[in-house]
Amino acid sequence: MGDYTIRISTSLIEQLARDDEKQVKRRTRKPKPRKVVEQPEEPQDNGRELPTEPKSSPAPAPGWSLPPPMYLPVTPAPPQPSPAIQEVEAIRTVVAESEKVLEKLQKKEATMREELTKRAKELHDKEFKLPYQNPSPCTDERAGCAECYRSNVQDPLKCAEAVKRFEACVRMARRGGAAMGAAQ
Repeated sequence: MGDYTIRISTSLIEQLARDDEKQVKRRTRKPKPRKVVEQPEEPQDNGRELPTEPKSSPAPAPGWSLPPPMYLPVTPAPPQPSPAIQEVEAIRTVVAESEKVLEKLQKKEATMREELTKRAKELHDKEFKLPYQNPSPCTDERAGCAECYRSNVQDPLKCAEAVKRFEACVRMARRGGAAMGAAQ
């Protein structure tokens, strides 16, 4: 098997770039700033009186007025993520998913490779297994006899002793084979 590779073609990059341009060309809504209209404050009558001044004291001097109430700002909502950040996040999720798929494929490849190796070994063993062969008896005596004939081409009678040894060995092997055949 081979290694898997992921290729990003230039046409894919161009397509993604064109998508970005299309999105940039779209008019994006710009939030309109809210106009804060300040209204003169009027005391609200909620049924309770706030103790501001004691009733018995004289009225405040005309030059001194009460400061206006202080309003604390409300924490604004977090800003919406820009479209570019959303696209990056979308790409990251796609990359994470494809990495998971890649891991699954690599695991599957490893198991398939192990199975293929196992089956190939089995086939190799079956095909190239030598069948049981009976060892050839008297190979040494036979080789000695052949060597004697090669060296004594002029006088082959000198090899009579080697031929007798080979003949005796063959007889013994035949008797042993017959006894083995009868035992089976």
